[in-house]
Amino acid sequence: MSVTILGIESSCDDTSAAVIRDGVLLSNVIASQAVHESYGGVVPELASRAHQQNIIPVVAEAIKQAGIDQSELTAIAFTKGPGLMGSLLVGISFAKGLSASLNIPMVDVNHLQAHVLAHFIKEKPEDDHQPSFPFLCLLVSGGNSQIIQVTSHDQMEVIGQTIDDAAGEAFDKCAKVMGLGYPGGPVVNRLANEGNPKAFAFSKPSIPGYNYSFSGLKTSFLYTLRDHLKEDPDFIEKNKADLCASLQATVIDILMNKLRKAAKETSIKEVAVAGGVSANTGLRDAFHDHAKRYGWKIHIPPFAYTTDNAAMVAITGYYKYLRKEFSPMDAVPFSRVEI
Repeated sequence: MSVTILGIESSCDDTSAAVIRDGVLLSNVIASQAVHESYGGVVPELASRAHQQNIIPVVAEAIKQAGIDQSELTAIAFTKGPGLMGSLLVGISFAKGLSASLNIPMVDVNHLQAHVLAHFIKEKPEDDHQPSFPFLCLLVSGGNSQIIQVTSHDQMEVIGQTIDDAAGEAFDKCAKVMGLGYPGGPVVNRLANEGNPKAFAFSKPSIPGYNYSFSGLKTSFLYTLRDHLKEDPDFIEKNKADLCASLQATVIDILMNKLRKAAKETSIKEVAVAGGVSANTGLRDAFHDHAKRYGWKIHIPPFAYTTDNAAMVAITGYYKYLRKEFSPMDAVPFSRVEI
């Protein structure tokens, strides 16, 4: 008998719903919120209000695009956390109501685990691109930079993580001081492709083990701007591309240095990347380079599964459903937690 999962994602500023049947994606609908751009970051109250407006039409569209009736759903998977509390509450409340009305179980999903398991989404039944266990996954997003050792669909261990800022935060904060808008990561990536990655030298941390730090890089970047702006008020405008290229190259070098160390010391050559920053073309190029140099078998997600989306929630819910890990009706969201 087929297992059809409706996934609901509302952890931050994207309202998304997806339908997966037996591991194969039938639909994935995302409604983004442009309201935050003028504020230079996500405003939690505005995000939760937008989720309330979007969730019913988004879920309806996902079911329509999947070509099914809601009576065919086997279970509902929803993001329980981490994320913005108000936004998560909208998704959880909707999931509870729909679960009760259809008399089907709910499955709660860890947002970070979902990013990792996005690699197991099939777009066709014959797809066989999934990583083999064990594998390492570099999870990089606006709020997280982690190296995760994955031994099964439900066994993940964080072996390294940032002790301060995440890689995505470094991009966003540096982009903000340059006046590049929000979110900064995509703009930095675009401009970096036009600049010289060796034009400026920024500091790199010396952190033991597999942990990361990006606060020093951010400070070094700000000091560089300060020193040059004293002599030339138009310094940023004249050097945007080179600044972005040098910033991006430094972030990627920091990320890959620790990942390379982890792969060597664990003897794991199956290596994946996930999260919003995995859309960065420079990071993707670095993965391909390391595959050639070190014999890694790499896994890079399609762009559609890099940012927050319900397809990754649905596939995680699918595997949890198979293990009969159901969520109680009194489930509550959480804002922060490690895998």
